[in-house]
Amino acid sequence: MSNSSSIIQFLLLPFADTRELQLLHFCLFLGIYLAALLGNGLIIITIACDHHLHTPMYFFLFNLSLTDLGCISTTVPKSMVNSLWDTRDISYTGCVAQLFFFLFLVITEYFLLTVMAYDRYVAICQPLHYGTLLGSRACVHMAAAAWASGFLHAVMHTASTFSLPLCHGNAVDQFFCEIPQILKLSCSDAYLRETGVIVFNVCLAFVCFVFIVVSYVQIFRAVLRIPSQQGRHKAFFTCLPHLTVVSLFLITSVFSNLKPPSISSLSLDMVLAFLYSVFPPAVNPLIYSMRNKELKDAMWKLMTGCF
Repeated sequence: MSNSSSIIQFLLLPFADTRELQLLHFCLFLGIYLAALLGNGLIIITIACDHHLHTPMYFFLFNLSLTDLGCISTTVPKSMVNSLWDTRDISYTGCVAQLFFFLFLVITEYFLLTVMAYDRYVAICQPLHYGTLLGSRACVHMAAAAWASGFLHAVMHTASTFSLPLCHGNAVDQFFCEIPQILKLSCSDAYLRETGVIVFNVCLAFVCFVFIVVSYVQIFRAVLRIPSQQGRHKAFFTCLPHLTVVSLFLITSVFSNLKPPSISSLSLDMVLAFLYSVFPPAVNPLIYSMRNKELKDAMWKLMTGCF
């Protein structure tokens, strides 16, 4: 029996047992991390430097790229270091910090995606009022509210999780510090505590989900009323990147948290954690820039101007 006061470090779950697979994992994560750094960093710098992109849509995309960059930087580097040096440990303080920043950035991202749905709704359904409803002050207030909400929820959940005495060892069954896995180490009834955390998050996510769904119902109704086929296609493809990112975020995170216990396993939990914590930050820049000629032209202009 141990308790939280005597725990000075946690042991994270390794991706592989053999040295060769550990190095392979390091190389794969390094490639994914560099791709995420390049993609998100390029979007951030491009939007910041090109005044033509100083619009509400790109302002929120700027904030989204910041959260993606922070999110993947919270989990992946530590996992890479552990694989490279054949270790599993993370300090108690490091685990607390990792959990806090991961929650902070993921929750903020979800709020930002909700705000971005509103942005698309106003742009398509109320274009004449776009400048009024989404002025620079309103955009700053909405982004600040998303970041502040993410911070408060992260503080609440982190404090709640680590306030419990831990007496079931220090081995975390995940490659980063995650609430459900920390709660499994609790001396108290972790199942009830975990259920309470999940229910609270699901209720909050459901409210945002309903808002996003209602926004897109109105958007699709407005798009179908556009007389020209070219206009309908343009309006639809304007929303497609955001809709894709929202779907990817929700499907991976919801299934990870609400999967039936009967199909739970260490391997499946690790794959699902990878899909919702590592995969989206790496592919979101590609999704947003693939069909966005304005953003691609600005990126090309920035890159050619630097060389």
